Amino acid sequence: MNKKEEFSKETIDHISKLALLDLSEEEKLKLSEELGDILNYFKKLDDLDTSKVEPTTHPIDGLKNVFREDIPWKSLSNEETLRNAKRKKDGYFKAPRILKEK
Repeated sequence: MNKKEEFSKETIDHISKLALLDLSEEEKLKLSEELGDILNYFKKLDDLDTSKVEPTTHPIDGLKNVFREDIPWKSLSNEETLRNAKRKKDGYFKAPRILKEK
């Protein structure tokens, strides 16, 4: 196996931005090491000889379709659904904003 995989500061900054994480420099260093360890583990799997291993299409042999038939039934009205909602607007649940604006 080659040297330990490392992530650049720019890569860690990009990952933390995508995940909406505000990381300290110490946390970024730790994340870089942990992600490198994960990639190195997967590289070990590449070294395994799987030539005699049959591909698995499903973990349970002989499994049949287990889905029930789709039978419609009467559901709650919009008013009943929203009756106990703390925050609602225009007939919908109103949820707090979770994404930051640029």
